[in-house]
Amino acid sequence: MKRIAIQGLLGSFHDIAAHEHFEGEQVQLICCATFEEVFENIKRDPTVIGMTAIENTIAGSLLHNYELLRDSGTTVVGEHKLHISHCICCLPDDDWTSIQEVHSHPVALMQCRGFLANHPTMKAVECEDTAGSAKFIAENNCKGWAAICSASAAEMYGLKVLENHIEDNKHNFTRFLVVCNPQKADFLRPLEKTDKSSLVFALPHEEGSLSQVLSILSFYKINLTKIQSLPVIGHEWEYLFYVDVTYDNLTRYRQSIDAIAPLTRELKILGEYESF
Repeated sequence: MKRIAIQGLLGSFHDIAAHEHFEGEQVQLICCATFEEVFENIKRDPTVIGMTAIENTIAGSLLHNYELLRDSGTTVVGEHKLHISHCICCLPDDDWTSIQEVHSHPVALMQCRGFLANHPTMKAVECEDTAGSAKFIAENNCKGWAAICSASAAEMYGLKVLENHIEDNKHNFTRFLVVCNPQKADFLRPLEKTDKSSLVFALPHEEGSLSQVLSILSFYKINLTKIQSLPVIGHEWEYLFYVDVTYDNLTRYRQSIDAIAPLTRELKILGEYESF
């Protein structure tokens, strides 16, 4: 059985992603209120696997999770991309005329801005979790409240779906990373099957420093799929670069890492895994 720490409750999108990624396997979820708690669980128990959202096609990157990943000492062993579809749900006795507040995670509210703009009488309220909002409404009999969550969460907590697929963009996907203690990595992903890597590095504040690194990756036929910069706290105008690359030859990829290492500072491989 795999014990997986997720942010959110049963019925959350992290729950759905974990079960899809480990389809056919026995899964025990450890539900956490925050992403910090996810990494704390892995630190306390090296057998625990973490699943954490890292970017969304509408809301963009979850920047704080990059920092947590880098500082945690965990390694990425997989990824999962999940189509996100939201519904608005409420107590069975409520309807459109009685809803005064809509509760959900800030990212979910952001993904449904168009829907909320068309219902100006409903006050949007930020909460820790999509499924948690549904559970709270159900358990506390919150009349006049609605939740934005997955349809499966609405069903799980006995709420009525007023409307499904309310997200602004139907091409709404979230990318999740599967992380674990580095000593457990080889049990979760055979290295010879890897074709993707996540890196982080700093660069000297010099003209052309980033373009040199990118040119070397191109020379070795390493495909850059994402680059995200974050400021180095306490060092004005210095940045860490988080980079995702894909490759079809492990040896050539290793050679590219050796080639860029002298040009970077604090180069760290966050994980090597099979792309989804």
